[in-house]
Amino acid sequence: MTRRALVTRPREDAEGISRALESRGFAVQIEPLLDIVIERGLSLPLTGVQGILATSANGVRALAANLDDRGLPLWAVGDATAACARELGFRQVESAGGNVEMLADLVARRVDPSGGALLHAAASKLAGDLSGRLGALGFEVRRAVLYEARVATALSPSLIASLDQEDIDLALFFSPRTAATFVTLVEAANRPAACRPIAAYALSKAVAGELAALPWRVMCTAARPDQEALLAAIDEGERP
Repeated sequence: MTRRALVTRPREDAEGISRALESRGFAVQIEPLLDIVIERGLSLPLTGVQGILATSANGVRALAANLDDRGLPLWAVGDATAACARELGFRQVESAGGNVEMLADLVARRVDPSGGALLHAAASKLAGDLSGRLGALGFEVRRAVLYEARVATALSPSLIASLDQEDIDLALFFSPRTAATFVTLVEAANRPAACRPIAAYALSKAVAGELAALPWRVMCTAARPDQEALLAAIDEGERP
């Protein structure tokens, strides 16, 4: 019988991980718990900017919707965000390979604060304090709010049916906000017990912490906060 994996990412981000899971023999059910709404027609504060900070692929997509010039250096939080930037035509892209703290460390090593400001392609709600970390090192960070991630207000009927039928073998969670939303909606639907047969896979300890309220079959956390490490955890945890 084919095993089923639940992907809770926004639909824009779910394609790559879905392909990787399907190649491993899983059927994939996508339940976007965040809806990405991009602001368009914005005038970005680019005067004196020497480079761009991208903390999500959605930030890159929103930036590309408002910026024709792809020549500025772009420092991305992780490999998926960097790949998205390259696909959209940004020519100077480097990945920090993980989280906001690693991005701040990368920028501190690569960039001279006196060379100009940094533009952060950001959401209306932030995870981590990138501006604070870099500001303490003498950088000017200009936050451009380019998109909003709106949380789902209820589980879909198809997901409730899958939970009731115990059709889901594992569930993947990529952000603390998504994980917290899932917990809230599962409790509102009176379905916590339906998580007992499911193995939860979290991108980081912060994500796992948000999931701890539910009675999972097992909780696994990626060794590093990136998609490849999460897939490696699945390969290890789901090995026959």
